[in-house]
Amino acid sequence: MPNTQSPYTAFAALLSSNGHPVSPAELHGLLIGRSCAGAGFDPDSWLADAAGVLENEPQDTVRAALIGLQEMVKAELTGEDIAIVLLLPGDETSLTDRATALGQWCQGFITGFGLNAGGKDLSTDAKEVLQDLVAISQVQEALEESEDGESDYMEVMEYLRVAPLLLFTELAAPAAPAPKPSLH
Repeated sequence: MPNTQSPYTAFAALLSSNGHPVSPAELHGLLIGRSCAGAGFDPDSWLADAAGVLENEPQDTVRAALIGLQEMVKAELTGEDIAIVLLLPGDETSLTDRATALGQWCQGFITGFGLNAGGKDLSTDAKEVLQDLVAISQVQEALEESEDGESDYMEVMEYLRVAPLLLFTELAAPAAPAPKPSLH
């Protein structure tokens, strides 16, 4: 029988069974937020930031999952694609639960960004993205089970797949190397 458990559900079970009262969505948001703020991809500093929301020291299986998640995020942020895959519950989950996870993702993002962006100047566009994330983090109760609610959820989710890339590009993306002077 094939395993039909979603990555979100599997990660939630791993966290819960190890006594970590945090959702995968919040952890993923935290990781994306810190990465977009320029924290880099050092596993030890990521694990230190994650420890703040895990509430106890992660065991080897959780540590490995967190490092794997960071490798996935690093590939997404530094790759050629122009979107992030959000770690959220699947469509089989109620809209209310998916909206709650979306809010948790945004809360995690804001926390991760705030922990690592201290003192950096932000463009107007970057400030607007952060304001949008704060507003979205409070959306849990606003979406109702309906076609319009599903449509609104999908629209917000699509926005969150690309909006953080503006912040990453502005604050964290490595600068293009300077052209080498030609030797004539």
